[in-house]
Parts: sequence; C-alpha cells; structure tokens
Amino acid sequence: MSSDKTPLTWEQLCNKYVDGYFPMADETGRITWHNPRQRAVFDINTYKPKKSLRTMLNSGAYTVKINENFEAVIKACSKPRDAFDGQWLNQSMISAYIGLHQEGFAHSVEIYKKNILVGGLYGVHLGGIFFGESMFSTASNASKIAFHHLMVILQENDFIMLDSQYLNDHTEMLGAIEISQDAFLETLNIGIQLTRHFKLS
Repeated sequence: MSSDKTPLTWEQLCNKYVDGYFPMADETGRITWHNPRQRAVFDINTYKPKKSLRTMLNSGAYTVKINENFEAVIKACSKPRDAFDGQWLNQSMISAYIGLHQEGFAHSVEIYKKNILVGGLYGVHLGGIFFGESMFSTASNASKIAFHHLMVILQENDFIMLDSQYLNDHTEMLGAIEISQDAFLETLNIGIQLTRHFKLS
C-alpha cells in the first residue's frame, strides 16, 4: 500500500490498475493505493439473478443505458451514504476516472425511471477484466438492477473476471468471493491481454 497527494492523471490511474492496484482517498485528500492479500471477485460464468430480481427486471419499470451520463454516475457514487460513510472518492480521482471514460477505459451502467437517473455503477475495463468501483441507488433495488445488467454485459462479451476489491456484506450478498492476491494477479495478467468489448447486445 502506498499513498500520494499529487493530482492524478488518467494515465497514472490506468497504469496502477494494470499492476493490480486501486485508489482510495482519505479525509485529507491523500490517495492511498491498495492491492489486498485477499481480493474480492465475482465468478461471471456462474451468475444468475435471484427470482425476486427477475420479477423486477420483467416489470418494465426501469430503463438501462450504458455510458450515457458517466459523470453523473460517478458524482452520485462519491456522495457519502450516511454520517459514518467517508468520502473515499475525491475530485482528483473523479477527474482521472472521467479521463479514463473519455479514453474508452471506464464505463457506467445507468438505471432510469421515467427518464430520471435513479441508480447505476461505474468501473474500469482493461482487456477481459472489469474492475467494479462503486454503485449508487436512489430508488429501491436500482443498484441491484445495474449490477445484473453489468453481469449480463460481461457474460455476453466473454470477460473473465469482475474485480470487487474488498469483500463486504453487500458484495458478498451479490455473490462475491475472495481469492488470493497471487491468483488475482495471475488472472489479471492473462485478462489484460485479451480484446473484449463493453456493450449491450
């Protein structure tokens, strides 16, 4: 783990992901780089939506789009969810991720209800790896719907791994598991050499 307080560029951010690191900012604005010994990942091939989620997906109440408003999604994700949730995503990081998006290396999955953005997620795409960063929701289950569509995109386009960084109650509920740092880096080194497209069918 290392830290830095200099402005972050999209090139630096991309290079860190290639090496297996991801950033988090502290309350002082310093960016800390993480590469945990136990990495949370999702098995893309075994994912199936739960019955309760399938009901919501079939309701037609929500519309899904990708990359229509990346900036709005990342800014929504940067807002603390409650008094105990620190702001780990600072403006330097936001600008670097927007740069990554403009270069085609970062994507958003967005959920709309009556043309209003009510949920979504964003992450980084390198080769056959997708690094999930954060999600938000202002409507019931909107983030779960965004996650479902992300998994469908990754399945249909033959991605080999979805990185989820640290395991927590929410990602574990969605199906994340932990693998060793060595296993993660081995898959990463294979995956970034692949050519995969991030698109809805």
